[in-house]
Amino acid sequence: MGKQRFTPEFKDEAVRQVTERGYKVVEVAARLGVSSHSLYKWVRAVRPSKEEERSDDLVETKKEVLRLRSELRRVEEERDILKKAAAYFAKQSE
Repeated sequence: MGKQRFTPEFKDEAVRQVTERGYKVVEVAARLGVSSHSLYKWVRAVRPSKEEERSDDLVETKKEVLRLRSELRRVEEERDILKKAAAYFAKQSE
């Protein structure tokens, strides 16, 4: 008896039962006739690693910082314009 092959669709459904539906790996493996070791490998291959998650979070954080800095510059410019306008109109009313 050789190594059993599973279709990508079968693997995807097995992984989905663990990741999306919340079933335990051992339960799904037993129900589908797959070794739990194989199912763990399939799940690990699909889930992003902790490093990838941190990297994605870092990229998103940097984007947010750049966006906020840009917004801050815009708001500071608005404030400066309003200060100048207030000073101008204060002189006009005297």
